[in-house]
Amino acid sequence: MSRLAQSNFIQGGYYHVYNRGNRADNIFFDTKDYKRYLDRLKQYKKKHDVSVIAYCLMPNHLHLLLRQNGPKPISTFIQRVHTAYTMYLNNKHKTTGHVFESRYKAKIVNRDDLLSHLSRYIHLEPKTVVKRLPAYKWSSYPTYIGQTPDEITEPNIVLSMFKRKNQTQEDAILAYKLFVQKAQKPPPAIDHLLFAEV
Repeated sequence: MSRLAQSNFIQGGYYHVYNRGNRADNIFFDTKDYKRYLDRLKQYKKKHDVSVIAYCLMPNHLHLLLRQNGPKPISTFIQRVHTAYTMYLNNKHKTTGHVFESRYKAKIVNRDDLLSHLSRYIHLEPKTVVKRLPAYKWSSYPTYIGQTPDEITEPNIVLSMFKRKNQTQEDAILAYKLFVQKAQKPPPAIDHLLFAEV
């Protein structure tokens, strides 16, 4: 799949960004690695005016749901994060070369109603490695359900879709938890946004 040209990144646009390790090797080896990547997300999202709507870091791949808030293309943000992380990992392991299989892939989410389905898809990624999704620390799901607030994720963009008139934030969180627990197959409308090869 060809990557999006910079001109296709628009202010106010939502994007599913994903990548995996070179030769499908691991890109995260220990707690320090996960924390380092998340620190870079936090650092560069401020500098590049990007909102992180949802994320999941798995040992050999990652998913990000992002919003480009300003005119600077989101591609610059991802490039900065991944270059910094590659330099860190190569230095840590005294290696050189590619950490990621290729340049990241980015797919524009052109309908707001698909954001909830895409966030669920991302939050269900760890279901093969943990019995309970809230136990997986390297996902934004614990933040969505109010378990572990962080300085990275902005869950209210999705949670507001689950809040009905006269309901509380807790009601919206409960509705989202039930939505994720149903773990239904993603609707065909988002098939083109997913990374089936991971």
